[in-house]
Amino acid sequence: MNRICHIEIDERGLVRPTPEIEQERKVAIFDLLEENRFNLPVRDDRQVPAGPYRLGLAIREGRLVFTVATEAEKPVGEFHLSLGPFRQVVKDYFQICESYFDAVKRLPPSQIEAIDMARRGIHNEGARVLQERLEGKAEVDIDTARRLFTLICVLHWG
Repeated sequence: MNRICHIEIDERGLVRPTPEIEQERKVAIFDLLEENRFNLPVRDDRQVPAGPYRLGLAIREGRLVFTVATEAEKPVGEFHLSLGPFRQVVKDYFQICESYFDAVKRLPPSQIEAIDMARRGIHNEGARVLQERLEGKAEVDIDTARRLFTLICVLHWG
């Protein structure tokens, strides 16, 4: 029950993504909804409604905003994270993704594999940063953090 059952990305003000970025987003959402772990810890001795949860992601006023509701759409809470800790890893991730997408078109598999390993390493770093930033707000496993990091990158696109 401690999982995300629906995810919505607030696209207002976002630049239209490239086909590759759009595909990354679709895959991340599909994989996230197939399998994830998302738990809201008890805070200040307040009761937390049980999941599954609907999650909204947005960037507002320069902050990453998570909006959480029950499956029945009853608001549970909202938390805001500074984008500062994500900036460098998102920038690095976009650069390596660009290299990867270009490599797939023209390089041999061995070189593509090396770039993909670097891409996964940066992706893991982004997931680790997200888990740290969510501490005390939401508990997610590494795979959920990786997929959410992909969606955060989509919000940064452009």
